[in-house]
Amino acid sequence: MTEDVDKPEIEESLFEAPPMGDQERMVEAILFATAEPVSVKEMNDRMPHGCDAAEATQHLRKRYEGRGVSVQRVGDAWAIRTAPDLGFLMQKETVETRKLSRAAIETLAIIAYHQPVTRAGIEEIRGVSVSRGTVDQLLEMEWIRFGRRRMTPGRPVTFVVTQGFLDHFGLENARDLPGLKELRSAGLLESRLPPGSMPGMSDGDAEDGDAAIGQSEMFEE
Repeated sequence: MTEDVDKPEIEESLFEAPPMGDQERMVEAILFATAEPVSVKEMNDRMPHGCDAAEATQHLRKRYEGRGVSVQRVGDAWAIRTAPDLGFLMQKETVETRKLSRAAIETLAIIAYHQPVTRAGIEEIRGVSVSRGTVDQLLEMEWIRFGRRRMTPGRPVTFVVTQGFLDHFGLENARDLPGLKELRSAGLLESRLPPGSMPGMSDGDAEDGDAAIGQSEMFEE
């Protein structure tokens, strides 16, 4: 099934746009040379007037199908990444392992599965207060960021996971978040989460990690 890609309006130019084959090469060069995912708008800004980075990206994505690397969508941006089934080859490339505290793991999981969520919402689910240091650590790692303020008294700020979080775990968007077993195998979960930290998870589910999470109900549109 072909995936829809938001296409920004292409500026009209007096100059003829390069052939699509050349545009595809330009997109490939941009994604190959950039460590962070790049949006279609950013690519269009770098390419000559009249280029259609969205269409060129789709051509490039098809060209890389079945190869050792693939063109993957990360949130609203694109990146060249190792094919998921070959990720085991990269395991020895890890330079630094940062182990999160239990408080940070619980807070991150709650934000990921309940976003956008306020600090009060996190504390209600965890049953204890959230320290500034825990939130600051996740912000420093760029795995969470501030979201929109709630339209409630006091206009409290919300927290959501970042594109960097999605990229680190190979997710296209937050709706692709895995279940408990997958999170533990990825090294994110090493302790028992509090009941209710993930939607639809009971006390027994939290203990054995076999809960089936209703992910279609986790997020706001």
